[in-house]
Amino acid sequence: MIQSTICFLLMNTSEPEVLLGFKKTGFGMGKFTGIGGKVEPGETVEVTAIREVQEEIGVKILAKEMQFKGTVTFLFPSKMEWSQQVSIFTAEKWVGDPRESNEIRPSWFKLKEIPYGLMWQDAPYWIPQIVNGTAIQAKFTFKHDKETLEEAVVAPL
Repeated sequence: MIQSTICFLLMNTSEPEVLLGFKKTGFGMGKFTGIGGKVEPGETVEVTAIREVQEEIGVKILAKEMQFKGTVTFLFPSKMEWSQQVSIFTAEKWVGDPRESNEIRPSWFKLKEIPYGLMWQDAPYWIPQIVNGTAIQAKFTFKHDKETLEEAVVAPL
């Protein structure tokens, strides 16, 4: 199973915001998601999260500034090569301004305005908990169409 990461940048202002990326290419193209990607050989999940954030939106995060928020397993029985276990992080401090890359167009959203209708169907089950500070463990199983959820299990860590 693929090992991946997702990192959510959080801005704590009078109305807290989360940075999401609109996927322009590859897996999840056309959807908003957190920033992240696959763990490369020899990398820890923390190193992967830092690298992916730098590559995808040009922002530098220090490991000490990231908070581990749990693990989410995504299962695609009809396309097992898509199945992955994802380590989730948040960060409230970073260096640089998020910028668009070939893969991601970053956008800030107020927490009450997260565009769940433009995300994977699992997103409303777990992202609100993560951005509000709760660590979780979750598993989502998708139907044959690889879009519709068959099962959703989310528990606090």
